[in-house]
Amino acid sequence: PVQASGGGFVVQLARTGVELAVPEGATLLEVLTANGVAIDSSCQAGICGCCEVRVLEGEVDHRDEVLSASQRAANNAMMACCSRAKGERLVIDL
Repeated sequence: PVQASGGGFVVQLARTGVELAVPEGATLLEVLTANGVAIDSSCQAGICGCCEVRVLEGEVDHRDEVLSASQRAANNAMMACCSRAKGERLVIDL
């Protein structure tokens, strides 16, 4: 698995309004799974693209090998297994 370094942040699930804390040292994928949110995953290393989620608000610190530079610049998707928020909060389409 990818090293989940970087400060903690809060993620809001847009469909339910639920907010979850993603602490330093944990990935978004781990937090979602631990809270009963079903999300596809496979490699857990930012390579396969299975765990892609749509980003509605917030700036992403992209750490995957899947998205192109233009996709990263668009800031509307991220890989939950490795990417993080650059700020304190993200809103995702789940």
